[in-house]
Formats: sequence, C-alpha cells, structure tokens
Amino acid sequence: MGTDTHTLKQHMWDKLEKGPFIMVGIADGGNTHSEPLTAQLDKDQVDTIWFFIGKDNRLAAGGAAMAQFVSKGQDFFASLSGNVAVDNDPAMIEKLWSKPVEAWFPGGKSDPNLALLRFDINEAELWESDMSLTGKLKMLFGGKIKPDEEGSHAVVPNTIV
Repeated sequence: MGTDTHTLKQHMWDKLEKGPFIMVGIADGGNTHSEPLTAQLDKDQVDTIWFFIGKDNRLAAGGAAMAQFVSKGQDFFASLSGNVAVDNDPAMIEKLWSKPVEAWFPGGKSDPNLALLRFDINEAELWESDMSLTGKLKMLFGGKIKPDEEGSHAVVPNTIV
C-alpha cells in the first residue's frame, strides 16, 4: 500500500510543529548569513512556510532564498529553496497570530514593525533517518523517485507551478 502525497507532507509538517525553527537566508551568492526564524504553518498551504519578521529584517527585501531545517529529534533534515516576499495579507496574519508572536510585536497585529514573510518552496532536498520512510519523501513536493535515489537522501523538485 503506497503513501499518498498528503500524508508525506503532513509528516514534514509534524516535524516542523515539534521544532519550528528554520535557518533562512537570501540566496544571492553574496555574503549574507542565514538567521533562525520560527515557522508559522498553514496546513492549507503545504508548499509555503510563513514567518513573522520585523520590517527592518534583511529578508524583508525578498528574493531567492534557502532554508535549512533539522527536526527536534535530529532524525529529519531538509534543505529548501524558493522565494521569500513580504505578504501582509490581513487574513493570514489573523490565521497565524499567536501569543508567542505577540510577545515580539507589542503593538499586536497592527504593530508598525510587523511584516509577514512568505516562503514559497520550489525545491527540497530531504534526509530521513527512519528507513521505513526513506525514498518516499521525494514525493513531498511532487517529485518522482528513481530507483538509484531510493535510500536516505532525495532531491525533490517542485513540479507544481
């Protein structure tokens, strides 16, 4: 019995929920460093990760970006590439808002420094130490598993446009 794509994406989201810290940086080939951000997850948009940042954050300029994630149990690793852009959609701010976020933005949802950063995932490279799921994770973002890629590592292009 095969595992459907929804179940595989849920697996990654479960790992992110238990330890939501991701290193994110602009992929401009320059000397910019990644920084740790707390992922805000919307299970209705599994190919997108959201972050609350200050408007003065270096990521607010947007562009091509890279993100690295290590699960809390250090059994799941992901390197994600895509694009970041500020998307201050009031409905998304409302949906993702929480008490921990409010601690960073004392002005609440209308804090003048508040920005909601959207990270659209284009490609993912994933590693899973649980061999029962290895290889199957390639399907996370619509990729096809090749026989020579079955194992503990997979490169996953996002075929959803």
